[in-house]
Amino acid sequence: MNWLQQDSAHRAQSSHSGASEPIALPNEPRPLDQLPRLARDTTANNPWPVGVLSRHFHDAVERWPAAWIEGQIVEINARRSTSVYITLRDSFEDISISVSGFGLFAQMARNFKQGDRVVIHGKADLWVRATRLSFRGDDIRKIGAGDLKEQIDQLRKRLKGEGLFDADRKVPLPEFPRNIGLICAPQARAEGDVITNVMLRWPNVGFTVDHVHVQGVQCPEEVIRAIQRLDADPNVDVIIVARGGGSFEDLIGFSDEGVVRAAASCVTPLVSAIGHEDDWTLIDLAADVRASTPTDAAKKVVPDIHEQIQLVEQALFTMRSRIDGRVTHETQLIEGYTTRPSLTRPQTMLEPHERMIHDATQRMNIALARMTDEAQFHIEKLQATLTALSPQATLNRGYAVVQNADGHVVDDAANMKAGDELTITLRKGTVVASAETVVTQ
Repeated sequence: MNWLQQDSAHRAQSSHSGASEPIALPNEPRPLDQLPRLARDTTANNPWPVGVLSRHFHDAVERWPAAWIEGQIVEINARRSTSVYITLRDSFEDISISVSGFGLFAQMARNFKQGDRVVIHGKADLWVRATRLSFRGDDIRKIGAGDLKEQIDQLRKRLKGEGLFDADRKVPLPEFPRNIGLICAPQARAEGDVITNVMLRWPNVGFTVDHVHVQGVQCPEEVIRAIQRLDADPNVDVIIVARGGGSFEDLIGFSDEGVVRAAASCVTPLVSAIGHEDDWTLIDLAADVRASTPTDAAKKVVPDIHEQIQLVEQALFTMRSRIDGRVTHETQLIEGYTTRPSLTRPQTMLEPHERMIHDATQRMNIALARMTDEAQFHIEKLQATLTALSPQATLNRGYAVVQNADGHVVDDAANMKAGDELTITLRKGTVVASAETVVTQ
């Protein structure tokens, strides 16, 4: 009977005995000298505790030789300057390993970043508490930029040259969206973060959720179709593409050229919320707004209802204050009108006009008196002149005026003959006579 048949018989015997008799094990740790020395000596009634097996694994791994390994850094986490944890991916296969380092190695690793291709020297290490195998490095050297990172960088430059990341292509987010389109993985924490925080900030909003793969080969095509579906939905006011944190490799689908072009051509405002604060993908550059986390995306797409209530209350307070101020001003103005003399004694409004008419009347009387005096003086002067030149004045001095029958003044005797009728005008009265004799000289 070979060892395989012996093991099968032993298992069958143990199973048969276990079915009829319960296994009784001690409730306290047993001394090491009471435990089986080798794995083949263990039985159902005398097993190894997990800790013993883990220590055996650790001892076996410790005997493995040191080695140089090569790969691409897909995640690096430097904790201060004393320790560093790296996820190293095979450059040609989809295989990753965790690398840890301390002291000098941690200081050296701080100069590296995600996407770098490196070679690391170290030994395999097993953490006993979790029985987890990793690689502890003691030297790290850079080969160059990783293939994926280099390809993404070249794609970024090409798409930027086409203008897909230009600021003038960005569409502003609606101030008060009524429906939010959400692209995320089914039952993902990112979905809960977005919906919960949106509802806390702005409850009066609906969601149209499109579940897709957010990593792997199916991711790009499904994300493209989801963006196009939500963009064509007239009820969707803004779109959020959300995914939680992950390694560089996990997020690579959101740097796919088709995904970036779909985001850039999306008419509906689009928000990218991929990974955490330090995670960047090409969809972040094409999106209208980039959020550092799904929670941050929720804060960006909807206002805070409490802040809006405060704004409304402040606006109402300002409006009421201005109305109260205006009413108070008008009331004071009316009160001022009611105490004015023009309203309490309306006749006072006529006093200025009365004074003006009185003064004008006085000025007119003075002017008329002056004009009358001047006219009277002028008339008297003309009268005196006329009197001085009047024939009556001559008659008053004893002279007389002789007129013929026609009424013409006789001033030449040659024009008269004896017997002509004469009219003689004296100072007082008139004498009619006839010429008896005409003497000419």
